[in-house]
Amino acid sequence: MWERVKDIMRQRDESKRFTLQEKSWIFYDWANSVYATNIMAVIFPIYYASMAGDLGNKWWGIGVSLASLIGAIISPTLGAVADFKGNKKKLLFAFILIGALATAVLAFVSDWKWMLIGYVISHIGFSGSCVFYDSFLTDVTTEERMDRVSSWGYAMGYIGGSTIPFVISIAVMLLNNYSAFSMKFAILIVTVWWLVFSIPILKNVKQTHYVETPPSELAKHAFRNLGETMKRCVSNKGLFIYLIAYFLYIDGVGAVISLATNYGATLGLGTTGMIFALLVTQLVAAPCAIFFSKLSGKFGAIKMIIAAIAMYFVICGVGFFMGRLVEPYQLDLVDNTRQSISAQGVVFENKEDQKAWEALTKDYVENSRESLSEADRAVAFADVTSELAQKAADPAGVNYVFSSDAARNTASTAIVAVGKDLAVYAKDTQKQTDYNGAKSTATILFWVLAVLVGTVQGGIQALSRSYFGKLVPQSRSAEYFGFYDVFGKFATVIGPLLYAMFYMLTDRASIGILSLLILFAAGGLLLIFGRKELAKTEIEMREANARMAAQK
Repeated sequence: MWERVKDIMRQRDESKRFTLQEKSWIFYDWANSVYATNIMAVIFPIYYASMAGDLGNKWWGIGVSLASLIGAIISPTLGAVADFKGNKKKLLFAFILIGALATAVLAFVSDWKWMLIGYVISHIGFSGSCVFYDSFLTDVTTEERMDRVSSWGYAMGYIGGSTIPFVISIAVMLLNNYSAFSMKFAILIVTVWWLVFSIPILKNVKQTHYVETPPSELAKHAFRNLGETMKRCVSNKGLFIYLIAYFLYIDGVGAVISLATNYGATLGLGTTGMIFALLVTQLVAAPCAIFFSKLSGKFGAIKMIIAAIAMYFVICGVGFFMGRLVEPYQLDLVDNTRQSISAQGVVFENKEDQKAWEALTKDYVENSRESLSEADRAVAFADVTSELAQKAADPAGVNYVFSSDAARNTASTAIVAVGKDLAVYAKDTQKQTDYNGAKSTATILFWVLAVLVGTVQGGIQALSRSYFGKLVPQSRSAEYFGFYDVFGKFATVIGPLLYAMFYMLTDRASIGILSLLILFAAGGLLLIFGRKELAKTEIEMREANARMAAQK
């Protein structure tokens, strides 16, 4: 009897442990996440901007869009080819090599054109490897363990690549005063980290589900399967509902990530504090991703995804409240400048010129509030209004370019007169005290936001990936994950556009943040009202995969 109990306990213990294949798969998130932080998000864009100059920086956005577009276009086709026997790991290795080596090149070129070309190639390598990595999820584990394995992958990514090499890179840059050497180090560590920690997945993971076909007919079968997959994605109600819902809510998630520091800067929050707050997001996201997987085992993946969407409602609400604290003081300044403009009888040619001039004066008053004592402000304004007038008259525009010489001359004349009114405004000690208090509260709320985002960011991404794996045939998982990757790549398109549109219409960044609720609401409602179709598709696919496994 006692031996039987020990056997049962041992089996339970072993069922909780990760297999070698599962561990190796999980570890790839640890390997490649460093690319997302050092190259895509933070360090390389700063380094490129310092090397590229005005023309190169104008091309940066085009390069980023081109890399994403190429990745999105080729993903389904690559996935279709990868599903054939023996192809998935070969393609994974090829794209890891392309991405890592192209990244290394970035440290050895100084011409912005080659830097941009290198970035595009490395990004294609990174995104292509992610397609095959995601699709291997159905090979390394069972349906019952997918949520747990996927969540641990994201958690290891946050702990490893998104934190350790990033912190090392920041430390080296600070110690070397952001020298070219330190920037190159931050790039090269990506290649080394990525290649070294990719060894486990390349060595231990095997493609167990695949499509059999003669090599001579590979291309024909790949494109035929691709067409069938496209039709199935549209004709299968459950799969179609999930993909549309995923596109909407993950767009909102991406928008929150991409707009966070820009929104904080718009509200006048300190850059250093925001960077450390976002580091906290990474640290919180790791354990919370694992916690989400445990909860999904109890409540189900869809319910947990809906819960994460609900948390994003709270996040957008807190972000909106942050803006409402600070914006009245910023808008009060804008109103004062407009009144001063009107009193001087100045008429601008168009709203863009007026907004450019308002931004010019607003920036100065904001800076003077922070850096000058009350006694020094009146003296400083006399000097700086002259400087602002020169900037306004400068055809190069420094930071603000007016549409014509007439508009520049108008601004130049008005600044000197309006500056006197602004000096009076800036010396209002009570307003300054209230404004500083509002910014302090907003800064605290930004840290709260960082923690809240961390609680759901990894969980919603991990469960989205694993749940999709339950809706697709295991033998063609790479092809389907290719389409999944397309929806992920075209995310963060609608969200930033909504933010920008509502911000421009209302002059309030807080309204722009609140507009992201449209995406979360639409995605969440699709999941709620489409639950029956999703459950039906999940059951059908479980039975189909079981039949395929039995035939082998």
